Amino acid sequence: MYREQGRGMPGVLSKVGLGTFMDPRVDGGCLNPSAKRITEELKAQDKEFIKYIPDFLGEEYLFYRGLPYTKGLIRATTADENGNITAENEVYNLELSAVARAVKAYGGTVIVQVERLAKAGSLDPKLVKVSRNLVDYVVVAENPEDIVHGLWPHGVKKYTYWQGFTGRIRVPIKEALKPMPLDPQKVIVRRALMEAQPGWMCNFGIGLPTFCGNVLAEEGVYDEITLISESGSIGGVPGSGPDFGCHWNVEASVDQGEHFDWFDGTGIDFGVFGLSEAQEDGSINTSYLNGVTLGVGGFANIAANAKVALFIGTFTTKGLEETIEDGKLVIKKEGKIKKFVKKCLQLTFDANLAVKRGKKLLYITERCVLERTPEGMVLTEIAPGVDLQKDILDQMEFTPIIPPGGPKLMPAEIFQPVWGNGGLKAVWDAKVK
Repeated sequence: MYREQGRGMPGVLSKVGLGTFMDPRVDGGCLNPSAKRITEELKAQDKEFIKYIPDFLGEEYLFYRGLPYTKGLIRATTADENGNITAENEVYNLELSAVARAVKAYGGTVIVQVERLAKAGSLDPKLVKVSRNLVDYVVVAENPEDIVHGLWPHGVKKYTYWQGFTGRIRVPIKEALKPMPLDPQKVIVRRALMEAQPGWMCNFGIGLPTFCGNVLAEEGVYDEITLISESGSIGGVPGSGPDFGCHWNVEASVDQGEHFDWFDGTGIDFGVFGLSEAQEDGSINTSYLNGVTLGVGGFANIAANAKVALFIGTFTTKGLEETIEDGKLVIKKEGKIKKFVKKCLQLTFDANLAVKRGKKLLYITERCVLERTPEGMVLTEIAPGVDLQKDILDQMEFTPIIPPGGPKLMPAEIFQPVWGNGGLKAVWDAKVK
């Protein structure tokens, strides 16, 4: 959007959002009655923010109308005396230049916060992220040592490890990413990674998927796939938890807008996303849960264009207590909230459209695996120690398709402290033989 507005366009045309709450045929991005009323008023003037285009060169699209910007506030590292800006200490570039261009296109003011000033002409021109023609004011931080890089301030993580996010130094991956303890979450992550293949371009979403990097490091195969985050980080290994979007030993850091061009135009091979709420047809809600608007982020773009999309998480939530004992899942206390519901409160991912486009969709939990096929949601695997009726079917608001003979057992080796039978490497090696 910033890029399109920066070149004078009123908005952006995209297939992202079709069939979801952003589609005017569903909710049109409206969160409450007031928003719907305003949208109807704007629609009468042909000025609604999101418009459904049923036929543009033979295909359907959504048109997202932009908003005028009067101020742009961005952060970088160094400004020279002429206002040229570099970002060498930033973990990622995000949309520095795109935001500045969009604001200037509307005659607005661009303000840049930096850590330091440099003499005019002293910056490497190829490192300049925002050029002087896009900058109105530069503000130098009074206490640059307190600036947060990634999601951690300098005082929380060692300086050397923060530099491992910027690409300045290389850090030992197994030191940076500790192994997960054997618990249901680790079982889920292990099972998810079995679906990947060497050579693939992979993205791990926020939440539990961020710990895929920990398992890849533990198994010693992190360099057999290319790991990509929506922040613009490519290569290396994604950080987990609050380090989301940062990559240890990152190989490339590109502008986020250009990065999403690739997500939309080419698409990743393999995407792992959090399982928050899934309805009977496999469509997903990640944007509105328990009365809280979380937003969609880059999920809509990345999931819609992933060739293989996995949604991972525990089967239920809120108060759930489980352990792994003697190679089996033990459910000590069931969660109060079901994740597999008859109908989602809001649609963030349209499974029907994905299946129509030939995508592979899996829903991986600690107690079972489901796959969305043209026939519907199929229960393909069940964990050792799990009762099909009590622990799965009774905890769903719909009944999945049960294959003849019942679901097969999830791999027993992923329920062990050490991944048996050669671990993840053996699984991947078997795929390329």
